[in-house]
Amino acid sequence: MLKNRSVPADIILPHVTYHDLAAAIDWLKRVFGFIEHYRYGGDPVQGAQLHLGDAWIMVNRSRPGRSSLTIFVEDVDAHFEKTKSEGANIVENLHETEYGERQYGVEDIEGHHWLFSRHARDVSPEEWGATISPDTRR
Repeated sequence: MLKNRSVPADIILPHVTYHDLAAAIDWLKRVFGFIEHYRYGGDPVQGAQLHLGDAWIMVNRSRPGRSSLTIFVEDVDAHFEKTKSEGANIVENLHETEYGERQYGVEDIEGHHWLFSRHARDVSPEEWGATISPDTRR
């Protein structure tokens, strides 16, 4: 498969919008530990690409709509403590879900909802009430 250094993500590349993009980039790096890959658009910045491990996101100047996404981190407990210590608005305390994830929810500086998670145990979707698609059973 052809690789593109401008878009390293192979599965999904979410786009998150902010009114004050420069402040958001700084906040995401400081509080969540993202690393900036690049930014574009001059001054003011129009967009940037960030990553946390293998999770890649694009951030852009504000457009209508609200974003939400899940980022998987190896040590979600330490990530939670760091985020909390930075004064972030925790909207869902660190817990284990019925579907086998250890996660917490937080809002960033513009109210976007983020879930940080790690797999805690292997749980069949049927165990917590989901119906597995017939296509999956083949």
